Amino acid sequence: MHAVGNPFFEATTVHATGNGRYVADLDTRWNLRPLPQGGIVTATAVRAMEAELAHDEQRPRTLHTTYAAQVAHGPLELDVEILRQGRSMSHARAEVRNLGAPRGHLTTSVFGATREGFAFTDLTPPADRPHPDGCPSFRDPPPADVAPFEPMPFWTDLVEGRSVYGHPGWEQYVPDRAERIVWYRFDEVPMLDDGRLDPLALIVLADTMPGAVGERVGPRERMWFAPSVDLTVHLLDDCRSPWVLAHNRARYAGDGYASVDMALWDCGEACTSAPQLVAYATQLFAAVPVHVRSRVISRRCATRRPA
Repeated sequence: MHAVGNPFFEATTVHATGNGRYVADLDTRWNLRPLPQGGIVTATAVRAMEAELAHDEQRPRTLHTTYAAQVAHGPLELDVEILRQGRSMSHARAEVRNLGAPRGHLTTSVFGATREGFAFTDLTPPADRPHPDGCPSFRDPPPADVAPFEPMPFWTDLVEGRSVYGHPGWEQYVPDRAERIVWYRFDEVPMLDDGRLDPLALIVLADTMPGAVGERVGPRERMWFAPSVDLTVHLLDDCRSPWVLAHNRARYAGDGYASVDMALWDCGEACTSAPQLVAYATQLFAAVPVHVRSRVISRRCATRRPA
């Protein structure tokens, strides 16, 4: 099912050691200075829960991660507990931590089989959806007058972003919207044998939500970063295209925290089909100022405002 050498599949590969314990290994390419992206750690936790549940007819439908303690790259251990196993729905919990660490990331997930019910999508996709080929890439070089910076392998080797709406971190503008719209694609797309994008890959794309706050607060002399407090992802429908359209909004910021959400849309292989909602995510993060008086620009912020 999993292509040999695919970075996402390799990162989320788990090995059972008995009694609900699994081990994995996460390489440094998934780091977003200085720690691995929370989405890839969460995806690994859900992979271990899938393995422990061993129920092909039940797919992950929703998950919630609490980032209780830091998880660094390197060898990981995962403790999985099946909370309830039913005929059509099951519940599980997993904790991912570094070897010997007392705590780490705690994820609960609900797995469910296909059920009879109603169907609709009462969420509007972005009206402006230019093809990714016509959008600036996070990998485009900055202007000559911007101080050089070291790009992160996450954005140069693993996941490409192409901006539909937003501003790069070096651009001066008057903030008016807490919103960003980005096309995302894995360099080596983790497609399953049945032609679906691995649903767990959507967790990684969903965990890119602080950008909407950055768009609203605008350029700052003092850099800040956004450690996650939690992450909730609803996996809704199959995604069969390599490009995923991410619509990111911030709903509230105050008291040192921000509430953000993300809708992920499949617009077909040519990126021109009617958008299909494949995942919806929410997150709370803390806004932490960096105690240096220098601006560090990330390619993750290399976005633009459309004409």
